Amino acid sequence: MRTAAAAAGSSLFFAAAPGVVAGLVPWLLTGWEAADPPWPWPVRVLGVLLVVACVVVLVQAFVRFVREGHGTPAPVGPTEQLVVGGLYRHVRNPMYVAVIGAIIGQALLLGRPVLLVWAALAGATMALFVRTYEEPVLMARYGDQYRAYRQAVPGWLPRLRPWTPDSPG
Repeated sequence: MRTAAAAAGSSLFFAAAPGVVAGLVPWLLTGWEAADPPWPWPVRVLGVLLVVACVVVLVQAFVRFVREGHGTPAPVGPTEQLVVGGLYRHVRNPMYVAVIGAIIGQALLLGRPVLLVWAALAGATMALFVRTYEEPVLMARYGDQYRAYRQAVPGWLPRLRPWTPDSPG
């Protein structure tokens, strides 16, 4: 896939997937209105930091799909190469982790527990999607390369030391 097409497709998918799950649905649930009374300021600051960090992770992951994978994260425009660089050296699902983290950050910022419930539901749905669709598709597409990656890199809780394809684990 050409870089321009991959970038355009990734931009559309960014709006359609994380934009809806971590943007539209939380807005529909809260109207972006904070709880009254608001939660303590350290909790709200933590929420802001978490949202910002997760947005950075999401953008980096989407860019990596275009540059390293020559494709998009969307199932309709898959990558030509297995994406294993950057944050993918620490965790297999940084986009999903970032989306869940962004929702939790919003819950802390706004003081709205309903967003914690949404984060749990969205996370469970993502985990089910990964298990029943993504992993089998990646195994069929990339075979032993994906098998080695999957054995070395955890799916949801990042490893501290980055994995390299040449390392035993």
